[in-house]
Amino acid sequence: MPEQFPPVGGPDSLAADDGQNKPPGKNKKKSWIISGTALVAVLAAGAVVAPMVMNDADPAPAAAPSPTGTPFTVSAEPTLPPAPAVTYYDQVGPPAGSPLNPVEPLSINVAAATTGTALPDGLIGLSLEATDLADPSLSGDNPEMVDSISGLGRPLLRFGGNAVDRRFFWTSAGEAIPGNLSGDKAHPVRAVTPADLERVNTLLEAVDGQIALTVDLGNYDPARAADMTKYAAAAFGERLVGITVGNEPNGFAKTGLRNSGYGIQDYLTELKAYAEAMYAVAPEVPIVGPGTYEQTWWGPFTEVELPQKKILSFHHYPLSSCEGADPLGEPILANLTTRHLHDHANNFRGAAMEPARTAGLETWIPETGVSACPGSNETTKTHASALWSADYALSAAQMGISRVSFHSSLITCQGGPPMSAICTGGAYLQPNGAVDERANYYGLSMVAEMPAGEFLQLDTTGGGLSYPYAVRHADGSISVAVVNNNNPETDAQTQVTLELPGKALTGTMSQMTGTSYTAQDGTLIDGAPAEGTPAAERLTVPGFEYGSSTQTFPLTAGTVTVLNFTF
Repeated sequence: MPEQFPPVGGPDSLAADDGQNKPPGKNKKKSWIISGTALVAVLAAGAVVAPMVMNDADPAPAAAPSPTGTPFTVSAEPTLPPAPAVTYYDQVGPPAGSPLNPVEPLSINVAAATTGTALPDGLIGLSLEATDLADPSLSGDNPEMVDSISGLGRPLLRFGGNAVDRRFFWTSAGEAIPGNLSGDKAHPVRAVTPADLERVNTLLEAVDGQIALTVDLGNYDPARAADMTKYAAAAFGERLVGITVGNEPNGFAKTGLRNSGYGIQDYLTELKAYAEAMYAVAPEVPIVGPGTYEQTWWGPFTEVELPQKKILSFHHYPLSSCEGADPLGEPILANLTTRHLHDHANNFRGAAMEPARTAGLETWIPETGVSACPGSNETTKTHASALWSADYALSAAQMGISRVSFHSSLITCQGGPPMSAICTGGAYLQPNGAVDERANYYGLSMVAEMPAGEFLQLDTTGGGLSYPYAVRHADGSISVAVVNNNNPETDAQTQVTLELPGKALTGTMSQMTGTSYTAQDGTLIDGAPAEGTPAAERLTVPGFEYGSSTQTFPLTAGTVTVLNFTF
C-alpha cells in the first residue's frame, strides 16, 4: 500500500472502527444450508422431481441396403437415464417494491476452449502483520481460528506489512529487543522466536495451509534474515512457499527507513546480499518480490540475478486517493460499485504481469484490499466490499495471478481496522478468544470453495454490472461463477441464458446475498453467516433442464452465485 497514506495499508494504518461487532449466533460450519423460508416449505412437502427430458432426435430410420448389399443403420443419440429427484434452490427474491430498474438479460456462452490460465488451489489468502507471528491465537489448538481460516479453502497466510521493518525483531538466541524499534499500545514491538514458528505451523497443519514470510530490510541485517529463514524452513517444510525481503521498499525514502536518495538500485544491491545469505541455509525457498506498489520497480526485480527461484509480487489498493486528487480513486461506495473500478484493476494488474510474463515468473498479490486510506470510509465492512472481493480474486486468477492475500488483522473487531476480513471478539484490545468474519470474508469464501481448474473462454453480452467466469475441473464438471454487482435495493433480477459445452445431467448452486450495498454484518451464504457450501452439498438450480446444454434462470442483484454442472 502506498507509504504516503500514513501509516499505510496494514492494520496499523487504520483508525479505530465504529465498535460494531457481528451479531451473536453465527453458524460458521454447516453440513448443508438452505436459504429462504420458502425452501423450508418445499422441503417439508418433499423433494421436487425434475421433469425427464426425452431424446428429441427423430426415430432412427429403418436399415437400408448399402451399395454393396450390406445393410447399415443410422444410430440415434444414447437415451439418457431417468432424471433424478432433486430439490431446487430457493433463491432470495428481488427487493420489494415496483417498478424496479430493469437489467439487460445476460447471455453467457461457455466454450470448450481454455483461456490458458487456471484457478489454482490455494488462491485465497490472508495477509497479516509480521508481529502477528507472536500472537498465541495463531495455533492449531484454537478451534475458533481454525474454523475461520479453514473457511478460505487451503489458504496462504502471508506475514509482513508495515510492522516487519519497524517493530518486528527476529531472535533465535533470546537477545533483547533493540531500542530503535518503536510501537504503540495497539501495535507493540514484538520479538518472534523459533517457538512461535512451530506454533503457527500447528495452525497450518490444522487447515492444510501454506505460509509466506517477510524479513526485516528496514534494519539491514542479512545474517539475521538468514537465521530466520533457516528456522522457518525447518519449522514449515514444504508449507513455506516464499520469503520477501522488506515490505514496500519503494517507500523507504519517504518514511525515513532509508535516506532520501534510496532507490531501486540500492534495493537490488541489498536484495542480492540477503538472497545469498538465505540461499546458503535454505536454497529451496523462493524469493518473492519486490512487493511494491510502484511499477518502475517490477521490471528490475524480474531481471536481477539471484541464486534461488524468484516470484514477482506487487501490492494493490485500488481506491487509495485519500484526499480526492483522483475522484475515481476515492474510497467511496459510488466508486466501489462501478465497472470502471473492475476495468481499472484489470489494467493495473495486467501492467504488473508484463515483466513477469517476459521473465517467465509466477505472479502474486501478497497484499491487497479496497483501500490503503486510514480509518473507516463508505466502503469498509459493507456488502459491496464482499462483491468486490469475490470479483477481484476471480479476475486476478483468470489473468494468471496465482496468489491473492487480503490484508487483515488480529486486533479486536471493536476499535480495530475495519477493512480486515477477520477480527477478534471482546472489548478494544482485550480479545476474548472469539474470531469473527466481516462481509469481505464471505466473498473470499465463495471463491475459495471452488475447486481448482482451467478457465474456459466466454462470450458474454448484457447483464449490466455482471461479471461471469467459468472453470473446468479435473473431473470434467464445470463451475460458472457470476458476480452480479447490480444494486440489490433497486435493480430487478437478471435473466440469464447459459450455453454450456455439453448436456448437463446435474446443476447445483450456492449464492452469497446482501440486502444493500451498504449493509454491514448482513452478508450471508445460502441464508446463513457461514463459509461457502461445498459443491457436493448444494441444491439444484431453479428451472434446471436435465440433459440440456442450455440453461435459463434469474439471478438476484447484489449476489455472487457459483453454479456447478456435471455432464
